[in-house]
Amino acid sequence: MTTPGDKTAVEWLVSVAPDPDASRWEWERNPLGVVLLPAGRRWDVLILPGALGQATLDVLNLIIERPGPVLADFGDSRTGFFVPPGTASRWIGTGVRGAGRGSWIVVPHPGRVTGGVRWLVLPDGQGTLTDPAVLELAMHEAAARVVAQEGRKP
Repeated sequence: MTTPGDKTAVEWLVSVAPDPDASRWEWERNPLGVVLLPAGRRWDVLILPGALGQATLDVLNLIIERPGPVLADFGDSRTGFFVPPGTASRWIGTGVRGAGRGSWIVVPHPGRVTGGVRWLVLPDGQGTLTDPAVLELAMHEAAARVVAQEGRKP
C-alpha cells in the first residue's frame, strides 16, 4: 500500500527516467519491486562500504534534521547517499564509489518493502539531498567510530 507521500516520492524519482510511465509500470509489475533509474540528472549517489555507510548515517542523524535519501543493498554491504548532481565526478575518497551522469541505480519503490535493495531514508518527494560537505564530515566521524569499534588505532 502506498501513502500520499510515497506518491510524491515516486513522481520525484521517476522524473529522471527516460520514460516515467514505463518506470511506474515496472515498479508495479516487477516482483523484485525495483527499477533502474539514471543518476546525474536530479541526484548522484555516493556509495560507501556497509559498516562505514551505516555509521555515517548514524552520525548524519545526530547532526542534521533529515538527510537526503539513503539506500542499502541486500546484506547491507553498501550504502548509497543521494547527493546533488555533479558530486560523483568531483568526489575523491578511498573506498567510496560515485554514481553520476552515465550511471544507473537500482531503486526500490518508496512505498513497498523489497527483498533486496531498500530505503534507509525515504525520498521526501521535495528533492532533499544530503549536502556533500556535511556527508564528508559525517564520514570522517563515522570512520573514527568504526576504527574504535574494531579496536584498531587510526
